[in-house]
Amino acid sequence: MELSNAQRAAVLVHALPYIQRYAGKIVVIKYGGNAMTDETLKQAVMGDIVLLSMIGVKVVLVHGGGPEISAQLKLMDKKSEFVDGLRVTDAETAAAVQMVLAGKVGKSLVNLIQCKGGRAIGMCGIDGHMIEAQPLDERLGFVGRITRVDPAPILDVLEKGYIPVISTVGCDADGNVYNINADTVAAAVAGCLKAESLLSLTDIAGLLKDPSDPATLMSKVYVSDIGNLVRAGIITGGMIPKIECCAEAIRRGVHRVFIVDGRVPHSILIELLTDEGIGTMFVAVDEEV
Repeated sequence: MELSNAQRAAVLVHALPYIQRYAGKIVVIKYGGNAMTDETLKQAVMGDIVLLSMIGVKVVLVHGGGPEISAQLKLMDKKSEFVDGLRVTDAETAAAVQMVLAGKVGKSLVNLIQCKGGRAIGMCGIDGHMIEAQPLDERLGFVGRITRVDPAPILDVLEKGYIPVISTVGCDADGNVYNINADTVAAAVAGCLKAESLLSLTDIAGLLKDPSDPATLMSKVYVSDIGNLVRAGIITGGMIPKIECCAEAIRRGVHRVFIVDGRVPHSILIELLTDEGIGTMFVAVDEEV
């Protein structure tokens, strides 16, 4: 639909209070592997990130890349194994994860951002030992539990006017490389940066009371209600750890956390710059919204 000039102006005026809210603030965007598979949508996401950066939002992009890792392991004739939804990671798999995330995926996102007129720097948790980790579970091998995040490298990049693009690999004091869940990294990074918001782009619409009915989308959830929603069977399976990461970010001082359907074009802008939003927002009980 073609907008008239007056309609375009109305859209910008409508967005002004939200632009003012986020200008100069840090927003962490987690870009999930399964939301990255459509090239047209990927272009739109990078455009939205550049737009936010241009209006003064300090965007930090944390990305996964599960499908790309699986494809690389298949080329290596190495079978992907999972325990409780996490990839079993031996030393060879950890090296492949580092290569795919910090190399191929991270640099391709940096390139796209720059082609859209933005400025980006690719980083991973190994750089400056920014993300330190220890084994999460001996059954998983080199899957990491975050023990420390140093925000200084990220803040340095932001201060120079670049968008940090962070690949979710970490390390320990001995130099071992760890594969770390992207939701976990995004929550920890947002928390240590005291971000205004964390926005998780996924391949689901948000939290639904009835998974088969999109009309039951829960637009706002208080962190204190999450336990009851788990017991009621509304939060189940793979959504439990994802939403626990949302809660952890809130506990670490992030004001708002959103789960948004990354398959919807411009979902970032719809969520952050409009009244209606598009996904599920998580807040503390006493948060003014």
